[in-house]
Amino acid sequence: MCSHYHAVSNPQNLKTYFGVEPPLDAGKMDMWPGYLGAFVRKHEHSDVGDEAVPERQALLGSFGLIPHWASDTKIARHTYNARTETVAVKPSFRDAWNSARHCIIPADAFFEPDWRTGKAVATRIARADGRPMGIAGLWAWWKTPKGEVLHSFTMLTINADTHPLMKHFHKPTDEKRMVVVLPQERYADWLHATPAQSMNFLQPFPAEALVATLSAPPAAHPTSW
Repeated sequence: MCSHYHAVSNPQNLKTYFGVEPPLDAGKMDMWPGYLGAFVRKHEHSDVGDEAVPERQALLGSFGLIPHWASDTKIARHTYNARTETVAVKPSFRDAWNSARHCIIPADAFFEPDWRTGKAVATRIARADGRPMGIAGLWAWWKTPKGEVLHSFTMLTINADTHPLMKHFHKPTDEKRMVVVLPQERYADWLHATPAQSMNFLQPFPAEALVATLSAPPAAHPTSW
């Protein structure tokens, strides 16, 4: 499961690789659950036929999906990843899944613990070609007590027990999981896919297209959201 990632640090890369203008507020770069960062979705007016409306847009949202029925934002500390095996039935995710509220989370890298030495060693995982990765996700909106709209997102994960690279992470007794890294040529298809088509996109990214490097110990995980 991925609870820590680096958002795309170069705003130009959001234009080049994701076809969006950066949000006015860039949000955090070093992302943990509950932090605000950029995600990409289909533009809310993209279907009206106006050529002046872009196909997609980047918004600022909470890392950790906050469903419309949540009483507060604390749920984000538990909803930053959605298991594809249960996403259609879990109360936190099923509305976003069944409504095909697909999004892409731009990331320079994500982090996982390598336990092969018997201790958790923070490891940075990125694309081998140096490009930012687009992680498949779902988005939602939530109305604050003040009546303001807060967007949020979650990363979709799949089983990685047999993945040549990702099988090495997490404790030996834990199931191996990995986020869904989308091929760039499928970004538009994912954002426009119907619920019935969604599972076709949830495939493991090739191990040879990823590179894992040891990282400096990350900042302490926040304990007060």
